[in-house]
Amino acid sequence: MISLLTKGRSSSLALALALATGTAVVAAAVIPAEASAQRNRDRDRDATEEADGGGYTDEFRAAYVPLDEALKAEGANVAALMPQIEALIPTLTTNDEKIAGGGLIYNAGIGASDRSLQLRGMEFMLASGKIPIEQTGRYNFIAYQLANEQNDYAKARRYLQGAIQYNFTTEAISLSDLKITMAENFFSSNELQAGFDYLTQIIAERKAAGQAVPEQWYRRGVAVSYQNEVVPAVYDFASMWVGDYPTAENWREAINVTRNLNTFDRTEILDLFRLSRRVDALQDESDYDYYVEAADPRRLPREVKDVIEEGTASGVISSDNLFITESLGIANGRIASDRADLPALERDAMAESAGFRTVLAAGAAFLSYNEYAKAATFYQRALGMPGVDTQMALNRLGIAQVELGDYAAARETFSQITGNRLSVAKLWTAYANQLEAAAVATPPPAPAAPAMM
Repeated sequence: MISLLTKGRSSSLALALALATGTAVVAAAVIPAEASAQRNRDRDRDATEEADGGGYTDEFRAAYVPLDEALKAEGANVAALMPQIEALIPTLTTNDEKIAGGGLIYNAGIGASDRSLQLRGMEFMLASGKIPIEQTGRYNFIAYQLANEQNDYAKARRYLQGAIQYNFTTEAISLSDLKITMAENFFSSNELQAGFDYLTQIIAERKAAGQAVPEQWYRRGVAVSYQNEVVPAVYDFASMWVGDYPTAENWREAINVTRNLNTFDRTEILDLFRLSRRVDALQDESDYDYYVEAADPRRLPREVKDVIEEGTASGVISSDNLFITESLGIANGRIASDRADLPALERDAMAESAGFRTVLAAGAAFLSYNEYAKAATFYQRALGMPGVDTQMALNRLGIAQVELGDYAAARETFSQITGNRLSVAKLWTAYANQLEAAAVATPPPAPAAPAMM
């Protein structure tokens, strides 16, 4: 089981605050027009306000005032007053009416623990444009919570975007939390690609701003795309994840994701294990068994010997592993003759008449002996030959270029890979980027001072 899939949803915002579960709001006061003179003055004022979308109509007053009084009465029964609440709603036509009536409806929903009623009231208040700017983000977040609880994902996204737009935060919730929650909303509504696109977008925005991307963003992208077997999204997120958080554990999980989603042939799994070896992700004895089997001590004795000795030195390979013991014996018995054959193999592979099998064999041999410049030469030559496995040649050319420190060339080579090796190439690209970043961060040593005469 891959551990990243057991960490659960990354968002902790599912009704994390009690904003929408018991906090009343203060609506704009509506003064009952009891005196005739006051009523006339209100009408004059309202005529002006209505031109700007404000003011109160007689219809609104007639519905609002008695309902407000009834709701404030001790022991008020919201359920019994629902017909009056429903009668109020059509009268909410001006912005003043929407903020006042919406507040009344929202507060009634609080009293009745009616989430749907709370949302209706909150929507009227938000539509009024009368909420103070410093509170607009909070009100949008409440509306998001309420809509999300009712599984109205499209509406929830709209209000969550409002909370983001107005920079709503608390001690417990950051803008980053809100943004990953937006992606979660898409995932919850099974709009997976939209969620991946949004997650990719906010990752790119943070990187462009020079900000670190939270690891949970990558983990969530990998987990959702892995669980739903969405490719190449899963490889993209895995590559970005280990690119920014290149721990041995993360590399191992990313590589395991790739292994679990694909059926690789011997040559493909070998190149994936070669990456595992370089990022210190070979942690189980079975990994070494698979690596040795893929490399084959009869074909690549030097590489098999090196891998087995590394696993033994690290304590991962046990002394009673008969397969490993036999493989090491075969490798030791072939290394001398294999190395002695290298000059002839190189000469044959460089001949004008050389076939692609000879050229590929030379590339494989020199790659296993860490002679990367020669390996790159042969894989480059093989690419122009009919019948060659182009994807394998590209993959191994890219590996040689990485080992030579030519990271730009390696990225270009890996970018040409398609099909079953695509996932392997993306991880190798992430490794090339990791090495390049480390090289940039570590300046070369200063030259030694000249000796004093």
